[in-house]
Amino acid sequence: MNSKPYPKYKPSGVEWLGDVPEHWEVKRLKYCAPLVTTKAGNSGSNPIALENIESWTGRFIETESEFEGEGIRFQKDDVLFGKLRPYLAKVYLAETNGESVGDIFVLRPAEETTSKYLSNALRTNNYIEIIDGSTYGSKMPRASWEFMGCLPFLLPPLPEQQAIAAFLDRETGRIDALIAKKERLLELLAEQRTALISCVVTGKIDITTKEMNHGNHGRHGKGEKENFREFSAFRGYKKYKPSGVEWLGDVPEHWGVKALRYICRIETGDKDTVDAEDDGEYPFYVRSQTVERINSFTKNCEAVLTAGDGVGVGKVFHYYTGKFDFHQRVYLFSHFKKITGRFFFLFLKENFWRVALEGGAKSTVDSLRRPMIASFPFAIPPLPEQHAIAAYLDRETAKIDTLSAKVTTVIERLKEYRTALISSAVTGKIDVREAV
Repeated sequence: MNSKPYPKYKPSGVEWLGDVPEHWEVKRLKYCAPLVTTKAGNSGSNPIALENIESWTGRFIETESEFEGEGIRFQKDDVLFGKLRPYLAKVYLAETNGESVGDIFVLRPAEETTSKYLSNALRTNNYIEIIDGSTYGSKMPRASWEFMGCLPFLLPPLPEQQAIAAFLDRETGRIDALIAKKERLLELLAEQRTALISCVVTGKIDITTKEMNHGNHGRHGKGEKENFREFSAFRGYKKYKPSGVEWLGDVPEHWGVKALRYICRIETGDKDTVDAEDDGEYPFYVRSQTVERINSFTKNCEAVLTAGDGVGVGKVFHYYTGKFDFHQRVYLFSHFKKITGRFFFLFLKENFWRVALEGGAKSTVDSLRRPMIASFPFAIPPLPEQHAIAAYLDRETAKIDTLSAKVTTVIERLKEYRTALISSAVTGKIDVREAV
């Protein structure tokens, strides 16, 4: 999108705004969009809280949360601004009448201000950074209306505000469509990754039955499509037998099936979260995907670790070889017998959720008991086959991960371009009047 600048500019008198189009006005925000303070009372409906507003885009997010407390009544075309942690850029253009709940400013555009222009302007980096820099409260930083209302606000003529809004609706719509396609591609890649690992480690396909076409991996266009189809071209093993486990089904005839207790040692740690050190020398495995640091180690081995309780149950897994320490509610698997640590990790990571969902004890937090873990069944190929499977999956998942990283980078750049385009339009850096 090539847009030219305005013919003439003038100093705005505000350092962070710089020069602005000659015919634009600069006013205080409170005169362009006064703060609404009318309580909703008992007639409150269509409640909106911060969790309903998507950062930076302003899209409405459906939730099942129930909100308590008396909110502020808003009308259609009012603009809602999240005052708690304003760096999140939660700005919502109301599509109906309703009630704002919690830390939200309700702004009502004055006659000379259009709601779409106002919401776009407040969502720019300039305003978000200035407002965020003014917050009070270290743990729960909030913006004050006394500061925010006095901020300088750029005000083009009404027809121009409408033109800017129409331009941004069209262009951001195109960008959002591209982002949605890329995000769907990320979902498909994640699905492919999971399906590939699951099919291979449970013996549903034999990785020796197809010669890989390495030329298509990691490329765009046709290569992406080939990535989705490639593993489906494998064949199964020649002979299968019942595993005796319902979810596992049949397994290759030459594979074994054993409970976890017979193929490794199971332990828990003796450390707590408070033992973590920011600059610690060794990895410290806690109940989340984040690996902390610590200045001690109790293990020096090849190991697989998973959360024993909390939100990470059935979701958090680590594979590590070396010196490390681990949390008292983290399970450690080591000293593997007739199974490689890497194959153990891959099988557990893709299938252990069955124990977490079906066998976990439900209390205030989900938790896993050692007997449940010890009885978890493993399909076990011969050791040479385990090595081959692990090597194949490490190689192929690395290719998927590389492609996913490239797609993620494209998404991030599209989002950056979206933000920059909005900022350029509402600050007068580009003239979009003829682009509508």
